[in-house]
Amino acid sequence: MANDFTAVCEPAQARSGMRESSSGKASPVTASSGALERKTVRSGFAYDINGGGGSAESSERARRLKEELGSVPVTGIEDRVAYRFVKRAFDIVFSAAVLVVFCWLFAIIAILIKVDDPKGPVFFSQERVGKDGRTFRMLKFRSMCVDAEEKLAELRELNEKTGPVFKIAEDPRITRVGKWLRKLSLDELPQFINVLRSDMSIVGPRPALPAEVATYDDYQRQRLLVKPGMTCYWQTRRNRDSITFDEWVDLDLLYIKKCSAWSDFKLIVQTVGVVLTAQGS
Repeated sequence: MANDFTAVCEPAQARSGMRESSSGKASPVTASSGALERKTVRSGFAYDINGGGGSAESSERARRLKEELGSVPVTGIEDRVAYRFVKRAFDIVFSAAVLVVFCWLFAIIAILIKVDDPKGPVFFSQERVGKDGRTFRMLKFRSMCVDAEEKLAELRELNEKTGPVFKIAEDPRITRVGKWLRKLSLDELPQFINVLRSDMSIVGPRPALPAEVATYDDYQRQRLLVKPGMTCYWQTRRNRDSITFDEWVDLDLLYIKKCSAWSDFKLIVQTVGVVLTAQGS
């Protein structure tokens, strides 16, 4: 199933001579000698600051996603009893196997985190929103400094994503070990514990923060019709940071609408490929 949407989700290489100011209004950016001074992913896709044009490729991706979604409302999977049983059984077996087989890797990562930053804990626990708006504590290996949450306010204006999502390419809060954990997606491994607890599934929309969900409109809240997951369509896209928040939501709703045991299996295989090729960020 995921392969069906590769063309839809290819990264945009749009160009613009404008950037957003902190007030949300566009303001011109100048460069010395007409040379390109920097690139950013502000507004959800890559911009060459001094270029021309617009987000034609992003708009085309969004249009094709809307066509795939159609006009039929997303209803979730509550009436798909057999699929839900298979999905939960696989979540339990696969998560338990990973936790047992890779317990040595957990130990090595824990040691590296403590050596790099002895003052902080190994694990990072954060409240996230799950199915039907229920909250839970999501686990990760800590990849940031211990006061990362307090420093967030200072970095808010540098946000490079659209919608209620915060991300910057060179986040100064990330530790040395954390940089590689993220690159290899190893910081996500403790979420297999969340899967065993039934907070999450292996495949599903990525869990959002309560503050992000509070800004959702009715359309975006449809992401909460199923359990959040460790991987999804967005997670397996090349240069996934080029995808806008609206496209991200559409991809999640497309998954909910068309999910199956076979599409889940293919997404897991694709995710393994993403991890092995170090496409995390």
